[in-house]
Amino acid sequence: MVIYVSNAAPKNGNGSKEMPFRHINDAAKIAVPGDEILVAPGVYHEYVDPVNGGTEDSRIVYRSEKPLGAVITGAEDMKDWKHYEGSVWVCRVNNGVFGSYNPYTTMIGGDWYFAPVVRHTGAVYLNGRQLYEAESLEECVKGEVYAPSWEPEWSVYKWYTEQDGDETVIYANFQGKNPNEETVEINVRRNCFMPSRTGVNYITFSGFTVEKAATTWAPPAAYQDGMIGPHWSKGWIIEDCDISNSKCCGISLGKYYDPENDHYFTRKHVKSPTQMERDAVCRGQYHGWTKEKIGSHIVRRCHIHHCEQTGIVGRMGAVFSLIEDNHIHHINNMQQLGGAEIAGIKLHAAIDVVMRRNHIHHSTMGIWCDWQAQGTRITQNLLHDNHVPDNTPRAAGSMFSQDIFIEVGHGPTLIDNNIMLSKVSVTLATEGVALVHNLMLGKFALVGKGTDSIVEGVNRARYTPYHIHHRTEVAGFMTILHGDDRFYNNIFVQNWPVEPDAKEQENQEVGTHVFDEYPTYEEWISHFELDKPADMGALEKYHFSHLPVWANGNAYFNGAKPWKKEAENLVNQTDKVYVELEEKNGSYSLKTNLYDFLKDFETGIINSDILGCAFEPEQRFENPDGTAILFNEDYFGEHRGIAALPGPFADGRDAGKKLW
Repeated sequence: MVIYVSNAAPKNGNGSKEMPFRHINDAAKIAVPGDEILVAPGVYHEYVDPVNGGTEDSRIVYRSEKPLGAVITGAEDMKDWKHYEGSVWVCRVNNGVFGSYNPYTTMIGGDWYFAPVVRHTGAVYLNGRQLYEAESLEECVKGEVYAPSWEPEWSVYKWYTEQDGDETVIYANFQGKNPNEETVEINVRRNCFMPSRTGVNYITFSGFTVEKAATTWAPPAAYQDGMIGPHWSKGWIIEDCDISNSKCCGISLGKYYDPENDHYFTRKHVKSPTQMERDAVCRGQYHGWTKEKIGSHIVRRCHIHHCEQTGIVGRMGAVFSLIEDNHIHHINNMQQLGGAEIAGIKLHAAIDVVMRRNHIHHSTMGIWCDWQAQGTRITQNLLHDNHVPDNTPRAAGSMFSQDIFIEVGHGPTLIDNNIMLSKVSVTLATEGVALVHNLMLGKFALVGKGTDSIVEGVNRARYTPYHIHHRTEVAGFMTILHGDDRFYNNIFVQNWPVEPDAKEQENQEVGTHVFDEYPTYEEWISHFELDKPADMGALEKYHFSHLPVWANGNAYFNGAKPWKKEAENLVNQTDKVYVELEEKNGSYSLKTNLYDFLKDFETGIINSDILGCAFEPEQRFENPDGTAILFNEDYFGEHRGIAALPGPFADGRDAGKKLW
């Protein structure tokens, strides 16, 4: 059955074509498997709480009749502004409009929030753009530049809030504009489209514009909300949407509310945050975290931008999902929120998650896979400008930046056929990663470190779980030994000058040389003397030593340095290589002379058997269905023949093609 919704209808109807509902949530109350909710263009000021889910064979589909024409917003227009002084205006809002959730008394913060200033979940928008929250009315009136902002010229637009009895009072510096003549909105609702209960499965959400919700900080052991999200369910499809201006997260594929382990560190202090995360994993299994019940979502062809924590967040709930063909950009650019959990895509336990053909740029981080990146594949993505702009100071409490961050996992984690153009390409505070056919202009960071805590001079190891192959059930816990990494057929270019004394991780030496002290497999396995009886005491130190590294067929330019044990590679320290990203009318391509110097250097085709198994889970680098991967397709999906060029292109002449 098709259920019709139009807020232009003269009165609320019954969902028929002749008498449509005026509100999407009215349709959401009655929709059953097999129904399609068709929403006419218009702005829908409501929170949609789907009551029922579909089934695997009979989904419930919510569709915007005109692509992006139906807008679900968490904000309300505000026209009743009074002049206060200078460029500052003031409005008063009766708190009744907020119901049980007032964004102007609800603060952002909790576990893993590091910024020294705690902000409100509310926001003020001028002509669709979020203003900067001031800590005082005086700061609001001054309207000065906020130096850490990635767009300082916009940071002079400020707002400040306080309570007066049963009213919320909001001051805003509009820098000479009259807010009663402009489009000014304020956050009112926490979410836009998200079930209030778990287990609402198999929903398709297609073609909507979703914006301006007062979402909360979403750390991994707390309830994670977003403007859109399945809320601990299975089989959602979120497609062809424009998602912007969430105060924290755009899409949440993440964690349910668990009152016994929700912001535990912030509330009780007595357990370390890492122990709290281990508790969350184990409690998640008790609360139904299995392949049959959770995950297997698809997020595709969405435009996600101008959110201040993440574009997509997910702790455990994103397992077995596909995230493809999304454009994610300008995440956390205001720099008013700080801490871990900030990235274009931030996933914990990305088990068998595939992220492919996404374009992620101008974000504090591109993709961050934290804990349990087992069976994760990051492929055919374009990542660039995921670093602090030149001459811009880092905000207090902010994290470091890179295109891809893999943290404290045991693998297998596969990163292949990506174009990574930021100052740090990959942060590897982890083990069990394979990098195949990538182009990298930045360095590796945190190799051999960043996984444990040093407390009063004592190393406190961070034990993290690994899982039964292609399942969520925990197989074991182990600290990170480092290594167990593979580097095949990549191109490394030293694109920025080396600054050895720089405090930041950026502008350092590019290449695999950072693994020089790691053993080859032959060196590592020889210690275990497999032809002799096992001697537990003698082998103990090798059980906790670095794992081996494999490297072959990589190319290094402009001073990028190879692993000293790599047998076959191309090292060109003579010719000057340039790689530049060009943007024209929203399309991106590379301008480079790289392939003039790569010339006839070819190497072999890589497959799952060559990559082998990640050490701790003893799982092969393979597809989620257990089949082998043959790396005979490039960034564009073009075929590689019986030999391969290093890097993401099968043919160097394709480097100038449209990348996005």
